[in-house]
Amino acid sequence: MKSYFRPEIDQMSGYVPGEQPRMANLIKLNTNENPYAPSPRVAEVLAGFDSAGLRRYPDPLATELRDEIAARFGIRRENVIAGNGSDDILTMTFRAFTDANHPAACLEPSYSLYPELAKMQAARMIRIALDPEDFSMPADLLEQAREANLLIITRPNAPTGNSFPLAFMREICANFDGVVLFDEAYADFADDNCMAFATEFDNVIVSRTFSKSYALAGIRLGFAVGARPLIDGLFKLKDSYNLDRLTQLIGRAAFSDQAYLAKCCAEIRENRSRLAAALAKIGFRVVPSQTNFLFAAPPDGDGQNYFRKLRENAVVVRYFPGDITGRFVRITIGTSAENERLLELTRSFYTNAR
Repeated sequence: MKSYFRPEIDQMSGYVPGEQPRMANLIKLNTNENPYAPSPRVAEVLAGFDSAGLRRYPDPLATELRDEIAARFGIRRENVIAGNGSDDILTMTFRAFTDANHPAACLEPSYSLYPELAKMQAARMIRIALDPEDFSMPADLLEQAREANLLIITRPNAPTGNSFPLAFMREICANFDGVVLFDEAYADFADDNCMAFATEFDNVIVSRTFSKSYALAGIRLGFAVGARPLIDGLFKLKDSYNLDRLTQLIGRAAFSDQAYLAKCCAEIRENRSRLAAALAKIGFRVVPSQTNFLFAAPPDGDGQNYFRKLRENAVVVRYFPGDITGRFVRITIGTSAENERLLELTRSFYTNAR
């Protein structure tokens, strides 16, 4: 059959989302979802929502939501854009700054959506390898990325979970001749972040999501902050009504409850530390994490086998094939009970490891 697609689309494999398995007594630790419910204020919004309002179009600019985000970070509404998840922000960014003559650069390993977005634009993707032992950034990152018009830094990184020195991030912002996008999907679980750079520099965008720390993966909501010329440009590429009325209300309710956010993030960080220590005691190599997940290699270095054995027992984690990543699995931090079940199985698999 004749193909009517552009050659770039025919050659794409497409992004593969994390598995959404259906099995009895499932413990789902593969897609970095929050183990806790959203803020109680979200339930209040849903209970009081008047469905008659759905006959009207939503605010195309998400004005009230952007006002609340701006107030939180001490910036102006004009510095904020909201999107249908941070993936929407990423799509706008690639459309704005990449094409066949304007390459992009990203870390390797990192979020596997980036190369697919580059392919959609017929843009070359420059992959900058992290250190295979500790997943740190190369000192010559700027040199490797010099031909790119867009440099994406996932901080903290996924799937590895580690972060990068803030001073080096500032150096990159000041010296990269292009747009730097910090994908900060996991920033609320980290010790620091790059948000201040978004208005300090005229070439920086910082994106965030409500999917992880706000426990709202099911509604798709994200936002980005940057200098006004960058944000104005992204608005030109935004779908007319990219956020529905209910999502905007839910997002505002969750964002207003910063105390609940802090409480949940603190509990996840505490459970992260406990799980990391327990896995290390079994003999796992655990990458220091600043996220709501751990990147951990079993004692025998066979991540795929560990993934398979867990799945046989209805515990699903994420496995990434590859010479380096294949030694590991990515484990979302679950509830205390879920984490303990994972550890119980893990100890049974590796009782003679040490």
